[in-house]
Amino acid sequence: MSMSTARIAAVAATGLAGVAAFQIALALGAPLGRAAWGGTYTQLPVELRIGSAISAAFLFLAALVVLGRGGFWAGNGPSGLYRWGTWALVSLLGLSALANFASASRWENFLMGPIALALSILTLLVALGPARVST
Repeated sequence: MSMSTARIAAVAATGLAGVAAFQIALALGAPLGRAAWGGTYTQLPVELRIGSAISAAFLFLAALVVLGRGGFWAGNGPSGLYRWGTWALVSLLGLSALANFASASRWENFLMGPIALALSILTLLVALGPARVST
């Protein structure tokens, strides 16, 4: 039994949005820093909070790109952006997984690494899937 590209895109976008929400919480000062940015701080300093805010925005845009590749946007939209953007995400999320697995933070090793790896695999499946056109 296989999932359609659209369903996989929805799952991937949900995961990206979840990580974006985590980054927003970090940017707002939540004491979750042990699971991010190397795990050095419980509550992030201002510079890393700004980094988390930028990461959240990037992840939100990434979710939109994946949804576009999955066919969620009507019309002829920027299909090249969706196609190449999804492939770029496969690489970036794969690198993120490697960085998280290599981190000194156990939270990054056992939580964020697997999440990034799963998101990389999901975006790979979306990238390999047929381009969808909304009706």
